[in-house]
Amino acid sequence: MQLNLKKISLPAISLNRFTLIVAAFYVAVFHIPFFSIVKQGIEKQAEVDPIFIATIPLFLLFALSFIFSLFSIKYLVKPFFILLTLASSSVFFAALKYGVVFDYGMIENTMQTHSAEALTYLNGSSVINFVLTGLLPSWLIYKANIEYKPFARELLHKVGFMLSMLAGIGVIAALYFQNYVAFGRNNDEMKRYIIPTYYIGAVIKYVHINYLQEPIEYKKLGQDAVSLNQGKQGKPNLTVLVVGETARAKNYQQYGYHKPTNAHTQNLDLTIVKDMTSCGTATAVSLPCMFSRMDRDSYESRQARAQDTVVDVLNYAGVKVTWLDNDSGCKGVCDRVENLTIDLSSDPELCSGQYCYDQVLLKALDKKLNTIAPNQDTLIVLHVIGSHGPTYYLRYPPEHRKFVPDCQRSDIQNCTQEELINTYDNTILYTDYIVAEVVKRLKSEEKRFNTAMIYLSDHGESLGENGMYLHGAPYSIAPKEQIEIPMTMWFSQSFININGIGLNCLKEQTRLNAYSHDNLFDSLLGLFNIKTSVYRPELDMFSKCRN
Repeated sequence: MQLNLKKISLPAISLNRFTLIVAAFYVAVFHIPFFSIVKQGIEKQAEVDPIFIATIPLFLLFALSFIFSLFSIKYLVKPFFILLTLASSSVFFAALKYGVVFDYGMIENTMQTHSAEALTYLNGSSVINFVLTGLLPSWLIYKANIEYKPFARELLHKVGFMLSMLAGIGVIAALYFQNYVAFGRNNDEMKRYIIPTYYIGAVIKYVHINYLQEPIEYKKLGQDAVSLNQGKQGKPNLTVLVVGETARAKNYQQYGYHKPTNAHTQNLDLTIVKDMTSCGTATAVSLPCMFSRMDRDSYESRQARAQDTVVDVLNYAGVKVTWLDNDSGCKGVCDRVENLTIDLSSDPELCSGQYCYDQVLLKALDKKLNTIAPNQDTLIVLHVIGSHGPTYYLRYPPEHRKFVPDCQRSDIQNCTQEELINTYDNTILYTDYIVAEVVKRLKSEEKRFNTAMIYLSDHGESLGENGMYLHGAPYSIAPKEQIEIPMTMWFSQSFININGIGLNCLKEQTRLNAYSHDNLFDSLLGLFNIKTSVYRPELDMFSKCRN
């Protein structure tokens, strides 16, 4: 006997009852992550009024029913709630399984995600969730047998329904207003898990800022930049800046981690920046921010896109800048200099069509090194895919699979903690191999150049700590795993000598002091001996150790 879905008919219901049912579904299902935060808040309190706690789902039900009533209009109601439910299903899954919050930053990050990266989040768990909480409810909404009254009566009933919802909210507020204020103040992150209002607000903000506001006039910075190396005899400077992806300091042997995740660079004389933090918790923010003149507190993505970066200032000063990318693009940073994004089908040995191992950048680096002009100071940026999740296992070749058992799947929440940590540690070890290979190449170029290498990550990663996975948490509530990042440096002896850097002094400074992405702009200018009005020596990591 086959079930014919087309012939299934549902009982007739009024528009108000339909609205109430949809709101109840949202409260009961999509707010499971929200109630987890509520539970944590309850556990932190010494005394809890159980009746107050019981009013929270009622408050949500009344509030969503009131809001949903505004869109419960004939001809609009079904398509609106179908689209809303499909979108909310995905947001709910991200919050439930990974602890991801869809604020403005995450919307910005999502809009800049390319298709190959988006496919990494597709797995059995996400498909099942989308079917059960997205497609099935949407089908029921489509099949709903809504009985519409004549316009005047329908409007009267709607007004009555909305007033009753407001009355319910008013009664709860009258009885427990102070409780809500205190509980909300102590658990501010709750509001970020209210679906759909919070993520819709973030989408509206993103659309307003990026599409509706008047374009900002582009601002050029540092056009007065001059290299103090010009006219000097001897070898030019060559620096390779390796920008990591999703690497957290916690899992670096160089930062005290118990596993040999830096086996490839352990014999190199690296300078370790012991206390380094990121500008954001997602690439869409951190990458442009670290190269921007703005610091983390003043950073605004729209303004950042409308002004030059340190890459542009170096270019004005005559430094040849080349950006080689194996990640999600440079987010506008490299638009005005030579740049190359790796074709995901360019190398059959290292690329699958969906991703490439970072060794493909070493081949691109080799080609670039062969074309550098003599007497030309050069900066080459390698943007690696590094430890990008959730498909960590796709970031390292089989021969670099050292920590086992690892997590060979994208639904990482279904792996054991040991498997998850092992597969992430493999990505760190593989990135360490890439860094070691860069240094190896720079050593071979010492006859032509004074060489240096800088490695730093864009942001960190959560691996299940406190139920959080991946990254992109709002900075105000982001755990340290998402903002504490590694930064290491290597210098050839000739680079140290010609640029007057006291290496022992630098090692001491980077051991004792705290730094952040805010320091990169001025440190790069200082490293290349650039004189410009936009240079701030107090933020230059090298200034105190330069003769």
